[in-house]
Amino acid sequence: MSMLYQFYETQRALLSPLAEFASASSKLYSHPLSPFTHTPQAPRVSAALNLMHRLSKEYEKPEFNIHTVKVDGVQVAVQQQVALEKPFCRLLRFKRFADDLPMLKAMKEQPTVLVVAPLSGHHSTLLRETVRELLRHHKVYITDWTDARMVPLDAGPFHLDDYVEYVQEFIRHIGPEVNVISVCQPTVPVLAAISLMASRGEPTPRTMTMMGGPIDARLSPTAVNNLAMNKSLEWFENNVIFRVPTNYPGSQRLVYPGFMQHTGFIAMNPSHHARSHYDYFMDLVRGDDESADFHTNFYDEYNAVLDMPAEYYLDTIKTVFQDFALVNGTWTVRGELVRPQDIKTTALLTVEGEKDDISGAGQTRAAHELCTGVDPKRHFHHDAMGAGHYGIFSGRRWREDVYPRLRDFIAAHQLGKAATPKRVRARAAVRAKNAVESGLKLVTAAQSPAPVAASAVRKTSPKTSLNRRKVS
Repeated sequence: MSMLYQFYETQRALLSPLAEFASASSKLYSHPLSPFTHTPQAPRVSAALNLMHRLSKEYEKPEFNIHTVKVDGVQVAVQQQVALEKPFCRLLRFKRFADDLPMLKAMKEQPTVLVVAPLSGHHSTLLRETVRELLRHHKVYITDWTDARMVPLDAGPFHLDDYVEYVQEFIRHIGPEVNVISVCQPTVPVLAAISLMASRGEPTPRTMTMMGGPIDARLSPTAVNNLAMNKSLEWFENNVIFRVPTNYPGSQRLVYPGFMQHTGFIAMNPSHHARSHYDYFMDLVRGDDESADFHTNFYDEYNAVLDMPAEYYLDTIKTVFQDFALVNGTWTVRGELVRPQDIKTTALLTVEGEKDDISGAGQTRAAHELCTGVDPKRHFHHDAMGAGHYGIFSGRRWREDVYPRLRDFIAAHQLGKAATPKRVRARAAVRAKNAVESGLKLVTAAQSPAPVAASAVRKTSPKTSLNRRKVS
């Protein structure tokens, strides 16, 4: 097992020429000037070779490729900038530019958001659509986590505590006017980061939005949760942790390799991926370029994975999925106890997908039970009906259902900003009213899922658990 990463690299090196050969051969049977294009079954041969190329090629980190965005119906330029750089993460800013002075002034008045992307296998570009939509009404920053195999060993280890401190540093860099949005895995360390800032008396963000994350992984456990709960920490150390091979800058660093994570992603629903690849093959045969492009765009992102630092990964397994330290009130970061009840001024929105198979029903909503210091009128929750895990931050349901409520929630909690013009405050007040009327629910302690023993949850079916926590 200790040689698995090296074996994978050898296999990848051997397959690379095959992938290039398949790509070139596919074009030979599809290019209009090639005589082979006119041979029998040429479309099928070209499609088969194209699929072979995609199944055997290496997928590099994609780019965000966000160069323009519409703001109030006007197309403005967007430039990606590095606002802050750390060994394991870059803080990116998507700065918008406009020649029109009223438009420039309007954009400066818009709220600032920090999107904390997951460090859980995929690159932050997975949230490309999240960023693009947010840019319509916000100034946007995002965490861009570095592939651990690219970080030299002398940069030191990276623990979950370091993740929490990175988030705090990014919040301080942007300023207390920031609105923090955490998607999936970061919901836990983000809540810890803001809690510790509140406990120290530091200014905390205006709002925090938790989307599809395992705040309390005991509730409605999914297959992902069950694996982390039922295997010992030693099992993970012995079976999924390997050293980076010598052909990378991070040689000899202990990591949870991206290729193993990708295998796990595929294993969760192999029939779906097999059907998707077959549909892609048939789209190529039929010449349905639009459907084929949708497939390639999705899998260019889905197949691009990164290595996670072993220390961070093992810390997360133990803290979040085995000790449930956050909800049990036992989590300490650098010796400081994490106390979400110390948060006073930051409004809270939680978002869950009805069909989320990564973070089960109630897991994210549990944040309301922990943040008892926040005014009850500043607790909100939204259930995205029909949405799976990815649907709450990308796709049609994100654009049409989740984002409008998130936008209105953020706008409604900018009212305390003294410099905000009256017309902007009036618009925010209308959005706040619309948010509640359109389905954003106020959450009280009585409506939040109460802490329960992990053993009790495991004996309860997900369906029963969901019904028990349903809000009228």
